[in-house]
Amino acid sequence: QVQLQESGPGLVKPSQTLSLTCTVSGGSITTNYYFWSWIRQPPGKGLEWMGAIASSGSTYYSPSLKSRTSISRDTSKNQFTLQLSSVTPEDTAVYYCARAERLRPARSEGSWGQGTQVTVCA
Repeated sequence: QVQLQESGPGLVKPSQTLSLTCTVSGGSITTNYYFWSWIRQPPGKGLEWMGAIASSGSTYYSPSLKSRTSISRDTSKNQFTLQLSSVTPEDTAVYYCARAERLRPARSEGSWGQGTQVTVCA
């Protein structure tokens, strides 16, 4: 059974770059036909899909965040990483990593990490 775990700083200052890592166990991030996504949920709002990296290594981004988002992976560590640049307080959210068979998975689809709170504050 695949398990995902997010890690990274819980507090980031405005204008800095947020970096989060998702460590995967129980399955390889290169296994065919899966997308490995980053999704966030701001306080009081719904889930927002940010982007994904496919098992092939191809990347996909939400148009609204594309200019600030980069997703990469380290296959030797079975990890994938999110970088979000030029953060503002509006980027405060719980950040999730997930594995699913499609982009933009619903909360009930695939496997998700437990989520990590990131607060953007001076």
